[in-house]
Amino acid sequence: MSNSFNYESLKLFYIGKQKDNNSYVPLVYQNKDLLTHAAIIGMTGSGKTGLGITILEEAAIDNIPSIIIDPKGDMTNLLLTFPNLQTSDFEPWIEEQEAINSGKTIQEFAQSRAELWKKGLEQDFQDISRIEKLKNSADYTIYTPGSDAGVQVSILSSFKAPSKEVLEDNELLVSLINSTVSSILALIEEKADSSLKESILLSSIFLNAFKEQKDLSLEELISLIVTPPFSKIGVFALETFFAQNDRLKLALKLNGIIANPAFSTWIEGEALDISKMLYDENGKAKVSIFSIAHLNDAQRMFFVTILLNQMVAWMRRQEGTTSLKALLYMDEIFGYFPPSSNPPSKQPMLTLLKQARSFGIGIVLSTQNPVDIDYKGLSNIGTWFIGRLQTKQDIDKVIDGLSGANQGINKAQIASLLSNLEKRNFVLNNVNDDGIKVFETRWALSYLKGPIPKDGIKKLMSEKKSLNNKEKISVNTSETKIDISKSIPKPILISNIGELYLYSSQNSNYYMQPYLICSGSVRFVNTSMQIDIEKNLKYKFYLDEKMEEVNFDEKEEFSDLKFETKEKANTNYYELPKFIQNERDLKQIEKDFSDYLYRNSKLTLYKIDSLKLSSKQEENLEDFKIRVQDRLNEKIDLEIEKLKNKYEKENSDFETKISKLYDKLDKEKREATASTTDTILDIGTSILGAFFGKSNAASSLGKIASGAKGANKILKEREDVKIVENEIAVLQEQKASLLNILETEVSKIKEENSISKFQIEEFYINPKRTDIYNLKLELLWQEQ
Repeated sequence: MSNSFNYESLKLFYIGKQKDNNSYVPLVYQNKDLLTHAAIIGMTGSGKTGLGITILEEAAIDNIPSIIIDPKGDMTNLLLTFPNLQTSDFEPWIEEQEAINSGKTIQEFAQSRAELWKKGLEQDFQDISRIEKLKNSADYTIYTPGSDAGVQVSILSSFKAPSKEVLEDNELLVSLINSTVSSILALIEEKADSSLKESILLSSIFLNAFKEQKDLSLEELISLIVTPPFSKIGVFALETFFAQNDRLKLALKLNGIIANPAFSTWIEGEALDISKMLYDENGKAKVSIFSIAHLNDAQRMFFVTILLNQMVAWMRRQEGTTSLKALLYMDEIFGYFPPSSNPPSKQPMLTLLKQARSFGIGIVLSTQNPVDIDYKGLSNIGTWFIGRLQTKQDIDKVIDGLSGANQGINKAQIASLLSNLEKRNFVLNNVNDDGIKVFETRWALSYLKGPIPKDGIKKLMSEKKSLNNKEKISVNTSETKIDISKSIPKPILISNIGELYLYSSQNSNYYMQPYLICSGSVRFVNTSMQIDIEKNLKYKFYLDEKMEEVNFDEKEEFSDLKFETKEKANTNYYELPKFIQNERDLKQIEKDFSDYLYRNSKLTLYKIDSLKLSSKQEENLEDFKIRVQDRLNEKIDLEIEKLKNKYEKENSDFETKISKLYDKLDKEKREATASTTDTILDIGTSILGAFFGKSNAASSLGKIASGAKGANKILKEREDVKIVENEIAVLQEQKASLLNILETEVSKIKEENSISKFQIEEFYINPKRTDIYNLKLELLWQEQ
């Protein structure tokens, strides 16, 4: 029998090993226990990073997506997976000084690392094939906000309006706005106090925009600071509360951010859309690592706050679930979650710790500084991993914090255990389990090199960035080129069509291409599905003087930009088609546009008939897939629970029978002949115990391992040692067979409920003619 098991087939995380007398058995952890969140605390060198990476590895293998905040750069090691453990795999990641310090060449040191990893895995009940399983189980991306080393992510381009679920929760909405405003003010080194006029003004601007469900770009925010969309704040006139000159100074400070060439990297790249960072189009889990080691303190705080707010906003759009949907991991919370101050990141983190469980999100927080964290705020955490600590003060602080979060713990026992911990050993206290465990972390499948610098991140992300650049090039090459020589003075309009101007430069001369803007509102209603939604559609159409009609199939979608209503000096124009000058023609275009919307507008929805699931109002495909995955995970959990009920008695009977037989067997005889099979038996007992939720598995193992005191004389007199050994061997085989049955059954359940087995179909809701209204035509002059 192999001493390596398919842990994930039973929805178990293999995180370490427990000592049982003179041997070790695997410590497995039910992944759903992370719904009550976890904290990892330990000094530098305690093995804290290794434990965090092993938890994330297990999640990836189990197809659970992770969003990782990496302030130090260690978590990027998740991409250093080498299935063949070849020396050449390790060589590019060996630091020259590290090899010199060990008295080896780079190649020799790389070879020693490869050998060390192979040996470490084999000693920890793992087969090397698990590395390939990890590598293929998830899609890994390193995002580097404010840098082009990894995949860029657009942070400053838009502050998205939250969903209606957040808008309807005034306390949550105000909390999100306040933390966003505090992070912006911290970015420009302004005091982040919600009672100050700067904070109140920005909060009012965000609240005004979000209640109208409008996104804000940083450029728009700067403009609105100077000319806010309201004339009063509270009972005071705007100018009395915050004079225009002072508002201009604040706007100039923010403008300094976007004027700095280095900040172009903050507005380029993928949108910070949580729903698109969980699964790929094939349902494979994503591991999204946000590396922020290169940022200064203010920039880190700003980014972490924005990301946490996006997590909260996305979370509130989801339905509740009892299964683990995703992990949010933060590798160092020092400075982000202090006990006495209130930095911008603290409130959204508190919200997540209180509410995320109901939405299937597990949070894992890690720190090497146990003194300066808010233990009261961490009272919602159910699992504590505590490693070596530096001082008695650290130990006392952790124990006090832990006792506040978990009533009834044995302080003296934990203090004693913490005082004698070795490296890579942790005390585990899990509210979902009885008793306190001490375990040694398992060997990581990823190569733990330490922080990866920018050059290394570039190397790891080069292929992904190359693909993104190709997509950008294909989009940019479709721009229309205009012949400047054909420009004329502004045409005189005899129709009543409104005119708008869109300038994109500060040139001495401007050349403006005409476009027709057609806009209208379309309402989609389906009472039985509780859908009633209005879509405001706006398209632009390229105009040429030779055109005789508008081809609506050539529409261009565009965002609702800030247009000007007056032309600038030295503006040149291109000729208009004749129908723009004819009021009757414009009326016909408006009617034709209404017909076009009626024939071509449709609300796309998604469904899986076999699961009786269909998408909800304003639920995109990514969120629908996530909801489907939640329902399938719940179904898997229910089927596994039935499996437990079916086989639990059989497993208990095995344990009872084996324990009694060991009470008969001579201890010396057993140690001489059955040490290997005992280890395998102990592993199987450990895994089955965890699967059936038996927290006393370790104590059962201890009883088995220490049995038969005083039985030597009786057994020798009866000469039936061989008989007992044979009976134990039979039970061993039966128990191994039970484990195989469970693995097969659970794998079958997971396979039958894989999202790839279900076809997602599109269906549509079409509008009535009376559901098309607010039609409008405008002439846009756009700079070329």
